[in-house]
Amino acid sequence: MDAMNLLRDLLAESGDKDNPGPEELRAILRATRSIAVVGISRNPAKAAHQVPAYMAANGFEIIPVNPFVDSVLGKDAKASLPEVTAPVDMVLLFRPSPEASQVAEAALARQEQQLHDEISAHAYSMRSHEEIA
Repeated sequence: MDAMNLLRDLLAESGDKDNPGPEELRAILRATRSIAVVGISRNPAKAAHQVPAYMAANGFEIIPVNPFVDSVLGKDAKASLPEVTAPVDMVLLFRPSPEASQVAEAALARQEQQLHDEISAHAYSMRSHEEIA
């Protein structure tokens, strides 16, 4: 099975009709190099570790953001998104839903291009706050 068909199957399996299509997701990822991962985990059994580890192994620059760890994936962790001084192309969120809006606000303040929320598996454009709220 080719990558696009696999992605189509995964999106269909998610059951979330609001996910972007496979072509849009592919375009987002092709335009992405650096990703701040808010809520990254040291625990290799958790998706919050597996997903960024896979992305790092495939050439993405991962910036760990977690106030409870010193380093993850061989990189120093930041305690919060505002502490990330380097520009990032995407914010990947692994936090409970009640915390998502706070992280989205921090990302909006940074003018990040994309926020990806693992909980709902949506890629949101950060150009308009109304698209997230």
